[in-house]
Amino acid sequence: MSQQISIYFHHELNGFLPIEQCSTVFNHEIKKARSVKDLIESIGVPHTEVDVIMVNGRSVDFSYPVQPGDRIDVFPVLNSSDLEQLSLSPLIHNQPPVLQPPRFVLDVHLGRLAGYLRMLGFDCLYRNDYDDPALAGISADEDRILLTCDRRLLMRKQVRYGYFVRARQPKQQLREVLSHFALYDQVEPFGRCMHCNGRIQAVAKKEIEAQLLEKTKKYHDEFFRCDSCHKIYWEGSHFQRMKTMIDDISSAGIPSSSAGDN
Repeated sequence: MSQQISIYFHHELNGFLPIEQCSTVFNHEIKKARSVKDLIESIGVPHTEVDVIMVNGRSVDFSYPVQPGDRIDVFPVLNSSDLEQLSLSPLIHNQPPVLQPPRFVLDVHLGRLAGYLRMLGFDCLYRNDYDDPALAGISADEDRILLTCDRRLLMRKQVRYGYFVRARQPKQQLREVLSHFALYDQVEPFGRCMHCNGRIQAVAKKEIEAQLLEKTKKYHDEFFRCDSCHKIYWEGSHFQRMKTMIDDISSAGIPSSSAGDN
C-alpha cells in the first residue's frame, strides 16, 4: 500500500526538477521501504549534489529509512552563513570534504573544459573513449571529482566525489567549476600539458632544436616540454591568447572590494 511524504528541494537543486515541483513543497508516494538517498535519486537529483538533509526538523544521513508522513528538506552544499540559519545540532554533512589538491576526471562531452582546467594547472583525466563504468571506477579508485553533464552517471553508487556541470559553453563551464570548488586561488597557469595532462617543464633550446621549425628557432629562445608526451611549448601568438583568457578568468575571481587594489 502506497503512502506519502512531503519534500522540498532548496536552491540550485531545483534545476533537476520539473517546473511544477520547483521551489515548493510537494507530495511523493512511497511504495516500498527505501533510504532517503534512494528516494532523492528516484526523483531525479544525484546524491553528489546533496549535502544537508532535514527530516522533520532533524539532520540525517543518506541511510535514513523514509517513513510515511515525513517532511523532508534537501539542501545542496551551503556556505557558512546559510548553514548557521538552519540552526541544526548536530548537523550532518552528506558530502565528503574535497581532497586537496583537487583532481578531476571528465566525461566524453567535456573535452574542451578538460583542456582549460589543465591550462590552469589542474590535474584532469580525460579520454573520449571512457564509458560510464570506467569514469565511475576512476573517480572511486583515485578519489577524483567526476565532472559530467549526465545526472545518471553521478547516481552510480561508487561515485563519492562528483559535480553536475550546468553551463554548456566551455568558458562558462570553466568559470562555474572554479567558482563551485573555490579554485581561483589555486590557479597555476601553464603547469600541465593541455594534450595529455603531464607536467610542463622548462627545457633548453639546444635539447629540442632539431624538432623546431626554422621560424620558431629564429624568433624564440624559451621553451617548455611535457614530461609525459614530450609536446613542446613556447610563447607564441597562441600563448598570448591563452594568457589573455587566463587574466580575464582570474579577474572574475577577485572580490569586488579588492579589485582596485595595487
